[in-house]
Amino acid sequence: MSKKYILVVDDDPDLVETVAMMLESKGCEVGRAYDGVEGEESIKQRKPDLIVLDVMMPRKDGYQLCAELKSNEETKDIPVILLTAVGEAVPTTRYSHADGMSTEADDYVAKPIDTEGLWEV
Repeated sequence: MSKKYILVVDDDPDLVETVAMMLESKGCEVGRAYDGVEGEESIKQRKPDLIVLDVMMPRKDGYQLCAELKSNEETKDIPVILLTAVGEAVPTTRYSHADGMSTEADDYVAKPIDTEGLWEV
């Protein structure tokens, strides 16, 4: 059985490495991208089995990338977990939980993340 390939996209390199190390320890192969544009290019090169995607990033945010992925026939079935430092307590920001769920993301996890909790998702 081949390893699951998971793409982690976040503009915080430390968080990318933390999540990547946890996923690799569970036997997954991990790709890394540091903003939405890099993430989009990575997805074109190799279709992941799952995308862990930060919301607030430069050049292209996670909402934009998620919406594009979910509206594309070739990528709409890739599960996407959105990560954000903005929780449900901040409903007036563009980066609210409700906005995140409206992108058709498969799940939404608040930072700081519990890596084992993320694995459970």
